[in-house]
Amino acid sequence: MAEMTCIEDLRRVARKRVPRMFYDYVDGGSWTEYTYRANEADFQRLEFRQRVAVDITERSTATTMVGQPVSMPVAIAPTGLTGMQYADGEILAARAAKKHGIPFTLSTMSICPIEAVAEATGRHPFWFQLYVLRDKSFVENLIDRAKAANCSALVVTMDLQVFGQRHKDKKNGLSTPPKPTLRNLLNLATKPRWCLGMLGTKHRHFGNIVGHAKGVDNIGSLVEWTREQFDPRLSWQDVEWIKKHWGGKLIVKGIQDPEDARLAVESGADAIIVSNHGGRQLDGAASSISTLPRIVAAVGDRVEVHMDGGIRSGQDVLRAIALGARGTYIGRAMMYGLGAFGERGVTTALEIIRNELDLSMAFCGKTDIREVDRGILLNPY
Repeated sequence: MAEMTCIEDLRRVARKRVPRMFYDYVDGGSWTEYTYRANEADFQRLEFRQRVAVDITERSTATTMVGQPVSMPVAIAPTGLTGMQYADGEILAARAAKKHGIPFTLSTMSICPIEAVAEATGRHPFWFQLYVLRDKSFVENLIDRAKAANCSALVVTMDLQVFGQRHKDKKNGLSTPPKPTLRNLLNLATKPRWCLGMLGTKHRHFGNIVGHAKGVDNIGSLVEWTREQFDPRLSWQDVEWIKKHWGGKLIVKGIQDPEDARLAVESGADAIIVSNHGGRQLDGAASSISTLPRIVAAVGDRVEVHMDGGIRSGQDVLRAIALGARGTYIGRAMMYGLGAFGERGVTTALEIIRNELDLSMAFCGKTDIREVDRGILLNPY
């Protein structure tokens, strides 16, 4: 583990240890993957102003996200199939987040169910991500289950009314558990550690859905149900309805346009997440970091603006905060760590990002993350 000095190191190990279809699910985008690449590349265009002869003895990366104290302005993003990167992956990532004092967000499409994550973390508060599905009774039940599990914020994802075409997933025949094709069996034979982990857990399906949705009790019915459930009729009235039923902190994810940001505020959002779904939906969309300043300008101080997409380092976190984000999310960086070493890998990923954030602040002459602004950048958008 001492050799893991950056997120790229974890990615290389994960690529060797995770079955190809699940690694590609994480490490890929839609169509040409332009937006997927731009999310990461556009961070590098933002250069820092290095300062010297400033007292940087006492430094703090601590702040708050939707009123919750956090050790750094980073949350673990909701990622589907986390439990297919490593056995019980959602539980392991939630434990690592708890230890580091940052929020963990569980996806609707997680492998481990809400209740299992709550039990494994001692009912420590975590966030739950909700898709707005056609079956409103199922959605209500999911919200009630999140309340019962002591979830402290609900994250509503708005940009999955239809699916972007992800060439890698189609070519790999992505499914959970993997279909026993010759190609899959040959690949699994090279991943003995992953296979042993999966044999030792009962969590191998979408735990929030199987046994909870009407008529879904096996993988065949799950595939059919999922295909029918994503709702192209999604509207801001749905968000208002969810806010009323939930009654707690509501975060709206998938905002790329200033007008949508204003509508999210009017619908009751306590925070919005600037996100293009990691470049997995509309290919050719702008990167999240380049869109961030326009969203911040549109909503001002009315709600917190968070950012997701392309963060691979603590320096990326610092750049996003400088452009007005109150919080950031890591999905792939966490998944690389998880796929590489399980909970230890997630812990390592968080330590890497925390250390890079702290040192970069110091080089910029800042001692408190809450005081970071555009002044630390030479060329802000």
